Amino acid sequence: MLLRFAAAAHAVFSGVKIPAVLLAFCMVAGAANAQIGVQLKFSRLQYIAYEPLIATVSITNRAGRDIDLRDDAGERWFGFEVTGEGGQSVGAGTMPETPPLHIEAGKTVTRKIDLSAQFPMQEFGPYHVRAHVYFADLGRYFYSPAKVVEITDARPVWKQSVGVPGGSGGETRTYSLLANRFPDHTSLYVRVEDQSRGVVYATYSLGRIIAFDEPHAEIDRENRLHVLHCSAPRTWSYALIGLNGQMLAHSSIIETKSRPHFKRTADGEVVVIGGMTETAAAQAAQKNVPKLSTRPGTQPGSD
Repeated sequence: MLLRFAAAAHAVFSGVKIPAVLLAFCMVAGAANAQIGVQLKFSRLQYIAYEPLIATVSITNRAGRDIDLRDDAGERWFGFEVTGEGGQSVGAGTMPETPPLHIEAGKTVTRKIDLSAQFPMQEFGPYHVRAHVYFADLGRYFYSPAKVVEITDARPVWKQSVGVPGGSGGETRTYSLLANRFPDHTSLYVRVEDQSRGVVYATYSLGRIIAFDEPHAEIDRENRLHVLHCSAPRTWSYALIGLNGQMLAHSSIIETKSRPHFKRTADGEVVVIGGMTETAAAQAAQKNVPKLSTRPGTQPGSD
């Protein structure tokens, strides 16, 4: 079949000096290129430094048969290439070992990887990212089109350093709240770090914030961080963050007669006063819905 195609192509382009062997080679190369499709996506184009940067990679099997992707002869079957501004390579990354993957013919599988945990992408500026898949059966790589993401920093809103209870040698943590403006909204971020050692434990979004209302922050007696901010009209978001950046509690509070606010108890605890949690508000609304039999003009069982 390949020879017939080459002969036909040679006849069509008889006026051009293109050997049939070269056409046949191009046909083989094209078929090889079509074996595996790789696509890379990010949820947005801008991230702040140290924030999780989730890359979604879709791998499509176009080989016409089931395939197995696996490491072979020192080649890792799944990885990324990251270059910074000016084309400099951003390290080799520390990709965790990826188990072999079986993909049925014509099927697509998806993998999600936090690139900020694998590559040093904390410097501000644009980064070009390309995913690759190594197919041991052919001994070659398949690449996704490159995507560009930008790393930036957000506007500082609040910062406080605290000691670590029970820690050794005066260990400390620094909590920071930062605001980052996107085209259609502003998000509030929290960052937890040990600045003396240059270790960032966590950076993540606490959700949307209404730009004209500054967040409220309090440290409790265990040196945990409590954050309360207005996320929408008459809606507030509450978060409790631990010393290593873990989210310990999170809830939405509906404004009632008074705006929610923090109050410190006599024993050093921090509590939210005012408002009603979204769950409690929904339950209260459900209780206030009149039964069908008590609604005016309605008879049970009537159409």
